[in-house]
Amino acid sequence: MNRAAMVLGVLAVAALVAAQQQQTPAQQKQPAGTTGTTQPGSATAAPPQGKRPPQAKTQPEFDAYNATMANQKDPAAMEKAADDFATKFPDSELRVLLYKAALAGYQNANNGDKMSEMAQKVLKLDPDDPEALVAVSEVIAERTRDTDLDKDQRYDQARKDAEHALETVDTDVPIPANAPQSQIDAYKGLLRSSAYSVLGTIQYDQEKYADAEGYFRKSIDAYPAQPDPVVVLRLALALDKQARYPDALKEANRAVEMTQDGTAAGTTARHERDRLLQLTGGASPGSGSPTPASKPPDSATPSPAPSAH
Repeated sequence: MNRAAMVLGVLAVAALVAAQQQQTPAQQKQPAGTTGTTQPGSATAAPPQGKRPPQAKTQPEFDAYNATMANQKDPAAMEKAADDFATKFPDSELRVLLYKAALAGYQNANNGDKMSEMAQKVLKLDPDDPEALVAVSEVIAERTRDTDLDKDQRYDQARKDAEHALETVDTDVPIPANAPQSQIDAYKGLLRSSAYSVLGTIQYDQEKYADAEGYFRKSIDAYPAQPDPVVVLRLALALDKQARYPDALKEANRAVEMTQDGTAAGTTARHERDRLLQLTGGASPGSGSPTPASKPPDSATPSPAPSAH
């Protein structure tokens, strides 16, 4: 499972477990997609600090939600079903969860345009949702190029969204009652890691390499259990750009260990390692002057791990 999927799913697993512990046998027949919702009329314990999870107001609304979530393996079908649900229940709190499910599907399908579109639908309903803010900022950072006439405005918007996500992680993540604290911490750590990665990408693209280094380190530190190898590679490149070659080589070696040869990140990591070995007097892969520093690879998916171009 990639980190993007973990961001979207780690807390949902905890919520499902917590819900199953409290439901009656009949309620346990609900589809897994009902995670994080409350069936109308059911008692709930006080959730931890954070936003109250979305709740259904009526049984028909809850049943329609379950039926809609049955489409989540097909993002296009999920999007259409979510739109149909929103039309039928225009005031439902559950609309956010349905559009997040569509977002996750498009994310797994590597469809950045639709991923951003679903995130924008979430933000229209909840402008403080950190998951959607990270998704939108990541896609902007991924898609912005030096030749874009509006690149400064795009970077500014991505920066604002990522910074706002960091502001709302502790206050606006819906926390299901009885969700294990370890799952909550992991979820929030992944969101912070993703937001810092976006900010690092923007600084790198704007040639502010020291600032980029700081954000990439924060991204790694925010979720040390599973550092993103692409962020580790970008850290190496940011250090390289500062002519801090021994430090850069340390991170490049780490990126090599975390990636497979033949992949975009793996090939770039090995190219960067070989260049730095030459610069630091280590074992040289060949004669001649060191090759130019690599460009950071684009992410494999439009996930919360933006690229520096």
